[in-house]
Amino acid sequence: MSRESTAPRAIVFDLDGTLIDSRGDIVAAARHALAAHGFVAPESARLLSFVGDGARLLLARAVNLPPDSPILDPVLTAFLEYYEAHPVDHTRFCEGAEACLHTLASLPLALCTNKPRPTTNAVLAALGLERFFRVVIAGGDLPAQKPDPAPLHAIAAAFELPSAALVMVGDGPQDILAGRRAGARTVGVLGGIQADAQALDPARDALIAKLSDLPALLGSWGLRAAG
Repeated sequence: MSRESTAPRAIVFDLDGTLIDSRGDIVAAARHALAAHGFVAPESARLLSFVGDGARLLLARAVNLPPDSPILDPVLTAFLEYYEAHPVDHTRFCEGAEACLHTLASLPLALCTNKPRPTTNAVLAALGLERFFRVVIAGGDLPAQKPDPAPLHAIAAAFELPSAALVMVGDGPQDILAGRRAGARTVGVLGGIQADAQALDPARDALIAKLSDLPALLGSWGLRAAG
């Protein structure tokens, strides 16, 4: 069933750079973990350019090691332990994000992030975000993660919907690719961690400046929240 013949019925959000500005806490955790194991961390901007594919890949890129290198195991452990202990020291909602979630709360909402499950849980709990999402897929929950479409297929199955009925909302190319590969509609959000890459991605269906623009866009596609 194609998305052209399927009305959108559920919304899937990315987390980092889409709903929350977590750059400060990601950098702090990475710097702590790398220093604890004798590595010199790249500058913050370079570290942040590695965000989007999960913590292990971020750390691997930061020290120029293959992702399966066992050298990374203790570094990743240190990263996760620090981040779980300091999930929102510097994290804030992205512009319009909290209001957008409240506006759309009556609709089926899901979260799909490559952030590891332990740190995802810590961040959601600290910010009180769990109540908005009927389904949460985090890094490590499945054998594949974005840009693979498997997480979106899993979310669609949980909602008992075809994947073409989903709308994937995110700031990175991983989000748009995953959505397109799943047959879902895709919305890019500017101003996130990967805003420049997203702005140049021609595969998206729509591009918005901030999440407060999302409800109107969804309404134009026939998906409106109750009330």
